[in-house]
Amino acid sequence: MNSNACSVRDLQSRLAGDQPPLLIDVRRAKALREAGARIGDAQWLDPALWLDWKDGLDSGRPLLLYCAHGREISQGLTAALCAMGHQASYLEGGYAAWVADGQPVRALAAT
Repeated sequence: MNSNACSVRDLQSRLAGDQPPLLIDVRRAKALREAGARIGDAQWLDPALWLDWKDGLDSGRPLLLYCAHGREISQGLTAALCAMGHQASYLEGGYAAWVADGQPVRALAAT
């Protein structure tokens, strides 16, 4: 496992801890719409626009990114954010692994 990877079980523990990470949903907009839900209080940030939002992230708080399957998008953005000095990790297996494990999700607000 990559040192920046976080398993579903590890994320459960981190979310229940005293200093939970800031959850960042970096799924493509289509994947987000199709799923209709997110993990906890995750904030969706468009991965295609990461250069626009990267400097607005709280550098004092651990970040945990997830995409649909925990591959290119979340791993690449995690590496980039770590190189910028952020304490960032990604969910191994992404949103799909979280759901497959039977973990709770929160429906997106109707628009």
